Amino acid sequence: MRADRDHRGFLEDWPRVSKFVLSAFAASVAELVTFPLDLTKTRLQIQGEAPLKQHGGVGSAIPYRGMVRTARGIVQEEGLLKLWQGATPAVYRHIVYSGVRMVAYEHLRDSVLGKRDDDTFPLWKAVVGGMTAGAIGQFFASPTDLVKVQMQMEGKRRLEGKPPRVRGVYHAFVTIVSKGGIRGLWAGWVPNVQRAALVNMGDLTMYDTAKHFLLRNTPLTDNSLCHTISSICSGVVAATLGTPADVIKTRIMNQPRDKHGRGLLYKSSTDCLIQAIRGEGFMSLYKGFMPTWMRMAPWSLVFWLTYEQIRRLGGVSSF
Repeated sequence: MRADRDHRGFLEDWPRVSKFVLSAFAASVAELVTFPLDLTKTRLQIQGEAPLKQHGGVGSAIPYRGMVRTARGIVQEEGLLKLWQGATPAVYRHIVYSGVRMVAYEHLRDSVLGKRDDDTFPLWKAVVGGMTAGAIGQFFASPTDLVKVQMQMEGKRRLEGKPPRVRGVYHAFVTIVSKGGIRGLWAGWVPNVQRAALVNMGDLTMYDTAKHFLLRNTPLTDNSLCHTISSICSGVVAATLGTPADVIKTRIMNQPRDKHGRGLLYKSSTDCLIQAIRGEGFMSLYKGFMPTWMRMAPWSLVFWLTYEQIRRLGGVSSF
């Protein structure tokens, strides 16, 4: 009898498990395909930091370069494969982040917030669901994001003559914990979660809303064309909403820290925001916007097309 109950419980949970696995796989594919653009974006966001100049940082002597020149410079100065430096923790992050956010959003949409009687999902509920799911997923994935950002900056540090901070994923985790304890793994989690909430208001909310709008109001069926148009819309909105928080998140995560794990450049995400605007102007919040958008657009396209197709192949209903 107990075995039967356990078996029924497993079957009830299986749809969530399968959706987690499928979304993590689709996100890993999208991450590897578009990762060089993420590395370029991170390098652009760090260059020209006003507090770093005030501290006499070596990096202040490096001229600001555009997206193409930055990417070309990485290849010429560090090697082609360095465009994927930090890809391992990035994939780890998306296994956690995308797996959690996708399952959380569908649970919120279908069971908690609920659809209307005509099976439509109101925009305000989609916004709440997208932001909540993104925030939850990113909180759990924040340690891997911290490691990813620090590994992405290692090539630049070597060119500046600075000693390497980390030698790999495991060493990065050990180093962070030894300096700041377990709490150190969540350094920068506030702007990280804020960014994820905004990005998912663009990504999850816009994709879900655009897809079902197209299905209800156009001759399009639930096919790859519909998924492509919806993913393009979600990528543009996600990049526009998420870039300022992404800049703040990247700077806080990459800043040097004292022996207690406290940041030396910024006291908080608000302090980082104020210093960026005062020292570099409002548009500094959109540093790296083009590679962010150029990455989010194909990332969103690859992810949603892959996710919808493997759901169909796996016998799971369309998103």
